[in-house]
Amino acid sequence: MPAALLLPVKDLRNAKQRLVPTLSPSERLGLAGAMLSDTVRAICGSRGADAIFVVTNYEPMIKLAKANSWKVLREENQISESASVDAASRCCEEQGFSRVLRIPLDLPLLRASDIDELLSANCESPAALIVPSRDGTGTNALLRTPPTLFRSYFGDGSFAKHCAEVRRVNAQLIVRRNARLEMDVDDEADLRALVQHDLSGTTTGLWLEQSGVLARLHEPTVRAAAR
Repeated sequence: MPAALLLPVKDLRNAKQRLVPTLSPSERLGLAGAMLSDTVRAICGSRGADAIFVVTNYEPMIKLAKANSWKVLREENQISESASVDAASRCCEEQGFSRVLRIPLDLPLLRASDIDELLSANCESPAALIVPSRDGTGTNALLRTPPTLFRSYFGDGSFAKHCAEVRRVNAQLIVRRNARLEMDVDDEADLRALVQHDLSGTTTGLWLEQSGVLARLHEPTVRAAAR
């Protein structure tokens, strides 16, 4: 079954708003860029997808996608991640892909093998494979076959919503736990959890050290970010 990997990327200058109390605007941009770099490196090492789609209006990501010969689905306006993923999934289905795996851009611990394992999962259509977030409430990876099996509900409580949708359409539900896939960064608690992992060899780990953010996190209280 032809499989596509889908990467939704919003404008990184507006990313990580829940880190506003912890990081300055330039630090949020730097962190988002570092995590994207680590995610892209894992994607480049993956061999399980027949095609890679990037849905975005962020010019640096468009250039990066083209440099890697990935397919770009350029957006005029970004309404929400759910809307972006659903529109891109329809496009993938129209182009003959029977399964689509969506992963977020902020997975600094991600490995190529993690992606390939999900893409090679034995799930007969109709089915959905979900990797929840670290706290079990969000959706960090979502594979659907067919790609338009149900609507996306990314955001608060998305894991429960997606599970309910799978049951509603009478499809097979597969839930996988993967500590690397679950380790995205949305807020300070996530950031503190991330630095407990071995970040050697990652762009994110290097950025955290060079930016001074890692040292701040080791202080008793993180100082308020500069405005």
